[in-house]
Amino acid sequence: MSRSVVRSNSLVKKAAGVAQDVAAINFIASSKPLKEALKSANLLKTLKFNTLISGEHGTGRHTLASLMMPDVPCVHGDDAELYTFIENSPQLIVDDIGKIDLYPKFFQTLKKHGTQIIAIADETINLGEYTSFFSVRITLPPLKERPEDIIPLAEKFKMEALHLFGEDEESEFELDHEKLDISGNAYSLRKSVFLQYLASKIGKDEILDLMEAYITCHLDEGEEIYRRYLYLYEVPLIKAGTKRFKSQLKMSQVFGLNRNTLRKKINEWKEYL
Repeated sequence: MSRSVVRSNSLVKKAAGVAQDVAAINFIASSKPLKEALKSANLLKTLKFNTLISGEHGTGRHTLASLMMPDVPCVHGDDAELYTFIENSPQLIVDDIGKIDLYPKFFQTLKKHGTQIIAIADETINLGEYTSFFSVRITLPPLKERPEDIIPLAEKFKMEALHLFGEDEESEFELDHEKLDISGNAYSLRKSVFLQYLASKIGKDEILDLMEAYITCHLDEGEEIYRRYLYLYEVPLIKAGTKRFKSQLKMSQVFGLNRNTLRKKINEWKEYL
């Protein structure tokens, strides 16, 4: 059984005939783990089961919770109004349940008011004896463990970027899949897609403005400041030349540099290349 296995009791399976399909609501599910999670969300929409959704940030926990409980209040675990929400809400999404100070008080209050919850937690959450409070537990693995979801999710973010900047969906902008950053799951992936889009549209004036802003924020009174920031120009030039010309000989000819000088530059900035 995989890390993303969905644990549920037999009642969930009996609800298959009454569950409404929610696949069209912005939840990318191309991989087997997320297809299983989506199937459970479909089933659980009509059932009043307390559910725990765990995983790393950016794995789709909040989206899945909102599919299961649309239009339901979402309150953070350390929110001062947490117990007020419990007392006044028949259903509740509790984000970052690990931030709750007193588990006994929290779970006793839930039972007292009969409030059904979906709790969102980090993958390392340990609820001890209170784990049994949740009839269903779903773990969403990180993107690095479900590569089938990366490109569909990146394409979704690409559409977001196009719409945000008023571009037609048939825009010639193409994603460079090698530069997609999944280190922070959906958060870093969205950022890398938006940066690629902006890089494809940016002009020299905007580049100069960005470099000026960066240097201004990091400028200090240290020595060799001029040389220290040369890499902002030389590294992109060398990387672009490597992709375009494939050989250092051709690069040195086009750049107007001696081959030894080019090699020296490549070695000098190797940590960035």
